[in-house]
Amino acid sequence: MTLQDPYRIRDFVPDFDAIAAEFAERSRAMSATTNTLANLRYGPRAREVLDVILPAHPGGGAPLHVFVHGGYWRSGEKENYRFVAAPVLEAGGVAALVEYDLMPGQRLGVLVDQVRRSVLWLQAHARDFGADPKKITVSGHSAGAHLASFLAAVGLEETETPSLPAVQGLLLVSGVYDLAEIPYSFLRDEAEMTAAEAAAWSPLTASHLSSPRRIIAFGAEETSPFHTQASALDAELKAQMSASELLPVPSLNHMSIVLDLANPDGHLGARVAEMVSWS
Repeated sequence: MTLQDPYRIRDFVPDFDAIAAEFAERSRAMSATTNTLANLRYGPRAREVLDVILPAHPGGGAPLHVFVHGGYWRSGEKENYRFVAAPVLEAGGVAALVEYDLMPGQRLGVLVDQVRRSVLWLQAHARDFGADPKKITVSGHSAGAHLASFLAAVGLEETETPSLPAVQGLLLVSGVYDLAEIPYSFLRDEAEMTAAEAAAWSPLTASHLSSPRRIIAFGAEETSPFHTQASALDAELKAQMSASELLPVPSLNHMSIVLDLANPDGHLGARVAEMVSWS
């Protein structure tokens, strides 16, 4: 009997493709009805771009909320996640979605650096689109949650403290925080993550800044690694004296939780709106 790989999400979500198609369709609808500043460049590489989505009545000093998409480090396009901006816009904030390179074409440390630089760029240019650089919060899903965690953390093998943006809050959704199994999972040939990369870039072995506030969320219907690693990261953050809240969300899986994140009335959508008000 072949054991199922708990990281292969489509094996556990029967409507995986339909939900992914809904992401794209709802994002197209969002693009058609909002003022989107697309493909602003934060670096020289082709995928070092980001989108900024403005609220209906923009004014100076708005909070800025940044989203980092998932795709297990080897897939994903920011354009298909624009719909997650809905709770941010409803709360009067400016939304941004960052893009980054994909494995195996680039190594994991490059992706971490790109997400850091993208938010540093947003911090430096926030006033250009009516946002306050002191009012930045971030959310990320799956691999995006892993990458977003390093906006306020230093990797195990980083010998110098990196330049990190000043963010007020992190909402980490359904993240992978112990990468040790990834090189031996179904992603072995798709991401080609090495054991050395997994050891160097696991948030569970990182040094975390005492701030910002963090929410570690996962769906109750997700597979066991997403439960155990969320709990482990929450415990590690608290051990390092960082403010952390563990948030299991009932009845949701690894895909449907993104729909909830994009719903202003959802468990996580409401938390995004609340985060926007923190800053």
